[in-house]
Amino acid sequence: MNLSTSPAPSHPLASYGWDERWAAEFAVHAERGLLPGRVVRVDRGQCDVVTGDGVVRADTAFVTPHDPLRVVCTGDWVALDTDGNPRYVRAYLPRRTAFVRSTSSKRSEGQILAANVDHAIIALSLAVELDLGRVERFLALAWQSGAQPVVVLTKADLVTDPATLAYLVEDVENSAPGVPVLTASAMAGQGVGELAALLGRGTSVLLGASGAGKSTLANALVGEDVMDVRATRDMDGKGRHTTTTRNLLPRPGGGVLIDTPGLRGVGLWDAGQGVGQVFAEIEELAGRCRFQDCAHEREPGCAVLDAVENGELAVRRLDSYRKLVRENQWIVAKSDARLRGVIRDDWQRKEAAGRAAGRAKRAGW
Repeated sequence: MNLSTSPAPSHPLASYGWDERWAAEFAVHAERGLLPGRVVRVDRGQCDVVTGDGVVRADTAFVTPHDPLRVVCTGDWVALDTDGNPRYVRAYLPRRTAFVRSTSSKRSEGQILAANVDHAIIALSLAVELDLGRVERFLALAWQSGAQPVVVLTKADLVTDPATLAYLVEDVENSAPGVPVLTASAMAGQGVGELAALLGRGTSVLLGASGAGKSTLANALVGEDVMDVRATRDMDGKGRHTTTTRNLLPRPGGGVLIDTPGLRGVGLWDAGQGVGQVFAEIEELAGRCRFQDCAHEREPGCAVLDAVENGELAVRRLDSYRKLVRENQWIVAKSDARLRGVIRDDWQRKEAAGRAAGRAKRAGW
């Protein structure tokens, strides 16, 4: 049966994204007398859940597994006890999308930042020099999550020269194929309406470094000052973390927004498909290389290196691609000793083959 994802207008949670598919998923829990709700905030083993009767506080003890990717997260749809003190989350519905990054720990763990997201808004401040490598890293995680990424260049009012602004937008567009790139100044009210129209009535997550203007943008999208805003340092554009938890906020025109704390580190987590989408032009070129296992280092007949030499592909893009591919392979292999050895041997073999090809080319063989 083909179930519609359109919201049921009569349902009190329709404005939070409840639709016929969620209702079908929840049917087994409804038979047990449980109550549906959506997690709007998680804090130390407890969470705030919006239900048809309002927001309730609930304990997540019954759904706290050892796997950190299976803990209750902001954006989850859950099944709650109908009464009791405390209330308990008994289960959460299978996620349609999940934004996951690797933790900074050495335990090879992933951290889920938001669930059931339609759009991933990557906020970048124009008050500081753009880090295109960081843009590509965010995009890889966004594509891997299953959400549609959107890049928003914030504080656009600080770039007064239209030609300079156009150049910056073009630079980001070249690093974000297939991704909308918008400029906005939430303080001046510029670009917010365009972004809101693009997001529609779905669920969006707002991502970016501290000081990127996320809280100001969140307030503009929500239509009221729900997030605290603090000034950033002039020297580097950084600021204190004004958002310390992930919060799900209803938007006045429909849909919801998940605001997140500033992310210092954006480590990849099993994001091979996402990396491939960010660097689609390199993946396409790689299909034309003479050798299927070409490392795009010094191999003869490498279509990727030919594109660099002809000026069709920027060296920075190739360097960033290599870095993210290797990082992702290593993250995946950290929990698999056998795979780690295979990858290490493969790198060594490709490097040796590249050196041999270089020597042969210099010798004129």
